[in-house]
Amino acid sequence: MFENSPSGELVPVKGTDPHRGPWEHKAFLSYPLPSDSPDLSGETYRVVSNARATLAALDATARSMPNPRLFRQPTLRIEAQSTAALEGTYEPLARVLTASEDDVPDANLREVLNYVAVAEDAFAWVEQGRPWTVGMLSALQVKLMAGTPAENHHTGRIRPIQVVIGRRPDAAPGEPPIAAASFVPPPPGPDLEARVARLLAWMQQDHSAHIDPVVAAAMAHYEFEALHPFIDGNGRIGRLLIVLHLNRAGVISEPTLSVSPWFEARRGLYYDRLLAVSSVGDWDGWVRFFAQGLHESALSTHRRMVTLSSVQAALKEEIQHSHLRSGSARLLVDVAVSRPTFTIRQVERDLGISYGRARTLVDSLVELGVLHQWGPSARNRPFYAPKVMEVLLGSSAR
Repeated sequence: MFENSPSGELVPVKGTDPHRGPWEHKAFLSYPLPSDSPDLSGETYRVVSNARATLAALDATARSMPNPRLFRQPTLRIEAQSTAALEGTYEPLARVLTASEDDVPDANLREVLNYVAVAEDAFAWVEQGRPWTVGMLSALQVKLMAGTPAENHHTGRIRPIQVVIGRRPDAAPGEPPIAAASFVPPPPGPDLEARVARLLAWMQQDHSAHIDPVVAAAMAHYEFEALHPFIDGNGRIGRLLIVLHLNRAGVISEPTLSVSPWFEARRGLYYDRLLAVSSVGDWDGWVRFFAQGLHESALSTHRRMVTLSSVQAALKEEIQHSHLRSGSARLLVDVAVSRPTFTIRQVERDLGISYGRARTLVDSLVELGVLHQWGPSARNRPFYAPKVMEVLLGSSAR
């Protein structure tokens, strides 16, 4: 399948299986990314152009808003739910949106919420202008795996062992995992780490004279997934790098873009398109699929942002025409937009007011019908804005 690939070469790997003894096989080693665009069809360039246009519209809308960061946390939770589902960890979106970072009841939910913290760290590093390094990626992977069953002594390291991906449908039941695998990524060692560093350097270079930024993001995502540098978390980190790459390239100024829901809905095709680059060099099919995903994702994110902004304005207008006249009451709407659920303590901290004042404000907005309590009564009971939650749950449509 990979013997005549124009995208890489087969290299020998060997090891010892505790039950079957020594083994020898081949792994696929992708070539470093070139400084020019792959050959693409006119149809693919049209899809790339559409993606650029929708991303530009999303960016223009974000720039026109007083505080586009209010929409970051909800978008990250939607992305976290879908990017984890692509890797086999499914949690209902309502549970992810309403979970508290401080009280996570199980490892699966912890795995999903870790992504939110990882993305926030990564966005902060980009805003600070810090260079992308292997150490940066390793730190993100440590945080992603923290407190999950996948956390082990290899966490935070470029993988020191050989791994395999998937299983071929035609593989015999007793066939060794490496022989039955759909894809065998490069062997571990210093060369793998050097290739990851080279990829990160490539992503930080300006290729705009020869490669469209959307095409460059597609190329970099393929290369990262083909290298598969960590034992776990490659898919989630790789999809986060898509948004970071577009942000760094100036395509989007605010990294509030959720890409994984679209790819999750087309999981089989997503993996097939990646594999086809390795096996037959089908860059055209992969780039077209990837660009269509960005186009649809940007449209979905744009709709959600505009709708949330309208809800935000309508709730503030409702408060303006009520008996509540304080500016803090309208600021509490911003809290409800930026946090799918929140506690009185969080209102106290976010608005910089006393706990008693925060409780009075929340109770007043509950009485007005702007806020409701989420779930059964509890000491640190959470609240939410039903109209905001309706938008977030509705936006999960693939």
